[in-house]
Amino acid sequence: MITETGIVTDVNPSFAWVKTTRSSACKSCSSRESCDTAGDQQEMTVMVKNTLNVEKGDTVLIGLESRHVLYLTFLLYVFPIILLVTGALIGNSLAPFFNMNPSLISMFSGSLFFGLAFYIIRRKNNSLSKKEEYKPFLVKKKSQVIPASCSML
Repeated sequence: MITETGIVTDVNPSFAWVKTTRSSACKSCSSRESCDTAGDQQEMTVMVKNTLNVEKGDTVLIGLESRHVLYLTFLLYVFPIILLVTGALIGNSLAPFFNMNPSLISMFSGSLFFGLAFYIIRRKNNSLSKKEEYKPFLVKKKSQVIPASCSML
């Protein structure tokens, strides 16, 4: 599970908005610039279901299942390449039947399959964005630690 610590900035009975700071994992991610964190912004706000009855100002741990992130990574990065190569191979094998240049047909069919991959990804995105398992969730509410020197006041 991927987890991140954040502070609840707004809350209602159903949802909580949690502000988090980019972690070291974000710094090493190749997709950090295209992520919803937008460029050089160090903080991001995530909306999660308020399953732990958190309140504004609470420190919480939010999570996202790793297997879902891996599936989405495959879908976004590997799936288009597989379809591109498949399309190019199909085009290369069909070229002799049309008496055309195999490279030209391979390029055309590869591009067609590559575009088809992004159409499929777009459709899949619409269905996955509605599923709860692909959304971040509250893991736990962290206890506020009060330093010993403050408790004497």
